[in-house]
Amino acid sequence: MSGFAIRAMAEAARAASRVLAGATGATKNAALAAMAAGLLDGRERILAANAEDVESASSASTPPAFVDRLTLTPPRLEGMARGLLRIADLPDPVGEVTGMWRRPNGLQIGRMRVPLGVIGIIYESRPNVTADAAGLCLKSGNAVILRGGREALCTNAAIGGMLAGAVASVGLPAACLAVVPTPDRAVVKEMLTLSELIDLIIPRGGEELIRMIREGSRIPVIAHDKGVCHTYVDAGADLAMAAEIAYNAKVERPGVCNAMETLLVHAGVAEAFLPACVARLNRTGVEVRGCPGTCAVVPGVRPATEADWDTEYLDLVLSIRVVASFDEAVAHIARHGSGLAEAIVTSDHGRAMRFLREVDAGAVFVNASTRFTDGGEFGMGAEMGISTQKLHARGPMGLTELTCQKFIVLGDGQVRDSRR
Repeated sequence: MSGFAIRAMAEAARAASRVLAGATGATKNAALAAMAAGLLDGRERILAANAEDVESASSASTPPAFVDRLTLTPPRLEGMARGLLRIADLPDPVGEVTGMWRRPNGLQIGRMRVPLGVIGIIYESRPNVTADAAGLCLKSGNAVILRGGREALCTNAAIGGMLAGAVASVGLPAACLAVVPTPDRAVVKEMLTLSELIDLIIPRGGEELIRMIREGSRIPVIAHDKGVCHTYVDAGADLAMAAEIAYNAKVERPGVCNAMETLLVHAGVAEAFLPACVARLNRTGVEVRGCPGTCAVVPGVRPATEADWDTEYLDLVLSIRVVASFDEAVAHIARHGSGLAEAIVTSDHGRAMRFLREVDAGAVFVNASTRFTDGGEFGMGAEMGISTQKLHARGPMGLTELTCQKFIVLGDGQVRDSRR
């Protein structure tokens, strides 16, 4: 085990979180502006550190797509800085009071948004997460402990040092933004036991990482799990609209969690819809795997296996199933969906409303692509990730989702009657 003391880092973050919780919006925005400037001022050091990480990854025969996610360029670094400034422009949720009501005894009761405290974020590969997560946590009044992957160790250390120095320059504790400087997994295991110091763990990465954290954490976890997203083309749907939505959901960016992995098509429109739809997908390089009904309508389609319905391909691969009814489509989604995003294309208002009510997912769409499942597209600004859970946040997680509520009670001398 390394000699790094994660407990000491967490204790410092806990103390810093109390200071940060009381910071004004103006102070936090000044910190974000300083963080953005720090990234640009320190670009040579950051890019040099990133070059070390990229060289190590390339020497280890890492897949090109992984190396691309790891690589920082001057435009990408400038994008990270702009992202911090956009966070500064967002409304501050801390201190917002909602739902005030008055009791018969004169007490006024309401709810106030407050920071969670200390958030631990464990993630892989993308060094931009270091800046994005730090900015979101700071704006929402939370101290943050960032533990990136081994492959980005040098880059994250350089970025974290710049950001922490910027935070300190406006009078906030540097410890409210900390980067774990070691890839030692034993440190992560210990970190997951510090429930008295860390309030929430957010993992971002592959299934293995998320499984390990869920199984080993004594701290509440909000996970960005896999995205097995469906689009259902209903009977009587506008087929031209359906074709565009399905194409966009699969092809526009197939390697992301909100891309469509399974297309469900009502049997009443399968013959009119599927041949042209599949031909267009094939021309784009999409491999289609279909149920027997799909294979009957479009000869030459590869038969789907039972495992295909539960697979997040993150690639130009699509499963298609022909269903006999709306209810069968909803049942398929209930069995195989991951709870991230689901869509229906329909001209029937009643079935659209049923889909919204009955389908269990963080985001449910009518006549639109699942690719819109994103904090920026929802007008929330940056996001920490997309929660596929139900407590305490679900769907894209922005600033509001990084806070909780406490009750506030205003009185003028009321005492409780012991007889009640």
